Amino acid sequence: MKKIAVFTSGGDSPGMNACLRAVVRTAIFHKIDVVGIVHGYDGMIKDEFIEMDASSVANIIHRGGTILKTARSKEFMTLEGQKKAMVNLLKHGIDGVVAIGGDGTFKGALEFSKMCKIPFVGCPGTIDNDLVGTDFTIGYDTAINTVVEAVDKIRDTAESHDRLFFVEVMGRDAGLIALRAGIGVGAESILMPETKTDIEDLIKRLENGRKNKSSKIIIVAEGDEAGGAFAIAEKVKKRLPEYDTRVTILGHIQRGGNPSAMDRVNSSRMGFAAVEALMNGEKNSMIGIVDKNIKYTPFENAVKHIQELNPDLMRMVDILSL
Repeated sequence: MKKIAVFTSGGDSPGMNACLRAVVRTAIFHKIDVVGIVHGYDGMIKDEFIEMDASSVANIIHRGGTILKTARSKEFMTLEGQKKAMVNLLKHGIDGVVAIGGDGTFKGALEFSKMCKIPFVGCPGTIDNDLVGTDFTIGYDTAINTVVEAVDKIRDTAESHDRLFFVEVMGRDAGLIALRAGIGVGAESILMPETKTDIEDLIKRLENGRKNKSSKIIIVAEGDEAGGAFAIAEKVKKRLPEYDTRVTILGHIQRGGNPSAMDRVNSSRMGFAAVEALMNGEKNSMIGIVDKNIKYTPFENAVKHIQELNPDLMRMVDILSL
């Protein structure tokens, strides 16, 4: 390895900058030149390559988002787009690439590998925590803490007015943000894509819950099969008109903010390991942390699965919400 490239792709997540910093500085330590690719795969196609050194990543470990920007590239999904990307990688003399992103990022790299023999390794940057091969993805811890902080504030006003709040969080395909954040805020119920939502059961839980409880919080993942928070709240309101019902959608606030200490440390470990993985001949693998140890997972295994929900956590939700 004489020269590597690094880019961020897909949805941004807090900790991407910390990971980028680790990649750049680890490469420099090993006397490897580094270039950053701006705007992900789109920048790879449009030749948006910039030289990076230690000062390029100074004072970014605490910043959310990504200084290399990110984008979703439709052109990279085409054969012509991939050919342009390969030409630019070869033109810049790239020996290996670190891709910081999620499911779509790794699927793109896997498809690209059929044409381009330059090795890719990935660092799992997504707030959804929906990739197999790591206990926590980059940004997940920060995202759930953002939700908890927001819902704590919502509960203050909910208690003041004796209200029932439906709070929608991100998670089109996975409810892992909803699950842990819901436990953290003491939600009465957590509705997720992985579980079938029974409106009748939800209504019974609300009816049979403690009558003297001044506020009730329902966490809804946006991908829940019964609909989003507005749709579910409307169904409940028709059956329980006595409740003063409100809906809050947290939206992209969950992507932003300074990364937590956990995300900064995990991201740094992954970026560090990614460079050394390339040096050791690894390719088409995602760097993860499982049981506190670095683990390599082939892209095809990381992208084809969604983490199963912990049954102990699910059982605990029902018991603790009484």
